[in-house]
Amino acid sequence: MAIEQALTPSITAPEAFVHVRIIIGIVLGLCISRVLIGSASLVQHPHRKKTCFTHIAWVAYALLSVVHFWWLEFNLRTIQVWNFETYLFIIFFAALHFLLCAMLFPEHMQEYASYHDYFISRRRWFFGLLITIQLADVYDTVLKGWDHFYNYGAEYPLAVAIIVGLSIIAMVTRKAWFHAWFAALALLYAITFSLRHFSTLG
Repeated sequence: MAIEQALTPSITAPEAFVHVRIIIGIVLGLCISRVLIGSASLVQHPHRKKTCFTHIAWVAYALLSVVHFWWLEFNLRTIQVWNFETYLFIIFFAALHFLLCAMLFPEHMQEYASYHDYFISRRRWFFGLLITIQLADVYDTVLKGWDHFYNYGAEYPLAVAIIVGLSIIAMVTRKAWFHAWFAALALLYAITFSLRHFSTLG
C-alpha cells in the first residue's frame, strides 16, 4: 500500500477543479441545448401548440440560471481539498438545472392544448425543482467560502426565501395572473442580479 501511494502522483486542487469543470460543462451543455432547441421549435412551429408569457418567461429564466450557474461555479477554484461528496453534490446541482430545463420542453405535447396547460399541470414538479435549486445554491455558495456568501449581503438569503415562498404558493395555485406575475418578477430579478454582480469573471 505504501509503495502504491508513493507511486501515485498527488493531484493539486487546480487540477481537480479542471476535472470537475468537465462534467459540469457536459451537463450544462445539455441544459442549453434543450432550451435552445425547444425555443427554436416555438419559432419554427408557432401554431403547433400555443405558448404564453408565463412559459416564455420561465424559459428565459431557466437559460439565465444555467448561465449564472456556469459563471459562479468558477469560484469553486477556491476549494483546496476535493472529496467525492463535494464532487457528487456539484453533479447533482448541475443535474437539477437540466431537469428544470427539461420540464419546460417535454418530448410530447399531444395530451395538452397549449404550453400553458402543460406548465400548469406540471407546476408542482417545476417549482419543486426550483425550490431544490435554491436550497442547493445556498449550500453551493457556502462551499465556496463564507466570504463569498457574505459578499451579497442580506439580499441573497432574502431573495432565496422569497423565491422559495412564492414557489410554494405557485405549487398550490392555478391562477394565471399569479404565475405570470411570479415569472416576470423572477426573470427581472435574475437580469438585474446579473447586471449588478457579474462585471468580471471570478
